[in-house]
Amino acid sequence: MRVEQQPAYVLHARAYRETSLLLETFTRDHGRVGLVARGVRRERSRWPRGVLQPLQPLLLGWVATGELGTLTAVDAASAPLSLRGDDLIAAMYVNELVLRLSQRADAHPRAFALYAQCLARLGEGDDTAWSLRRFERDLFGELGYGLALASTAHGEPVDADADYAYDPDAGALPWRHGSHFPRIAGAALIALDRDEKPSAEHLVQLRALMRSVVRHLVGGELQSWAFARGVPR
Repeated sequence: MRVEQQPAYVLHARAYRETSLLLETFTRDHGRVGLVARGVRRERSRWPRGVLQPLQPLLLGWVATGELGTLTAVDAASAPLSLRGDDLIAAMYVNELVLRLSQRADAHPRAFALYAQCLARLGEGDDTAWSLRRFERDLFGELGYGLALASTAHGEPVDADADYAYDPDAGALPWRHGSHFPRIAGAALIALDRDEKPSAEHLVQLRALMRSVVRHLVGGELQSWAFARGVPR
């Protein structure tokens, strides 16, 4: 199968053999695609290696011959996103999250649009934490892991004045001391469900909630979290 001019982003790149790169890309119409960029690490490559970097909107072409395709064309679709500091760390997290949760050759055009929208928000200086919470919520829903935010595990409406423990398998449960799930205010769950930016305190609670859900989905920690912990503030 030959694909041409496919909107895409590079999620991750690593050296492959002596002169090539192995790319994990996120594409609009084909989902996550593994590609070999042959010879790109040579001094005289047909493509500038710098364009095959994360956060660069691309138009890719490839030939699929098995689990890995062979890159045949690459063009920059627009200027690379300029992110620094916390926004750059957030983008690294977004890339790793998509990489860990998505499956190869499983197309999710809306998830691709959500990803591009999140990067744009980070690049435009929107609130970093709120941009991430919105993206996580929408990505989970698009990939089949949607969170029940407006009702409890027992089917009752979430009470804005109550506190809950959120079980990723069941949903919101009344908070009890000793629970190993993060404590979160009902008002925070309702705000996220309604796409209304919550208070700073509730954003912190939503961050803990989302990390608990991500750990549950991927079976552990993310490398971007460890990297963020080691970055001097």
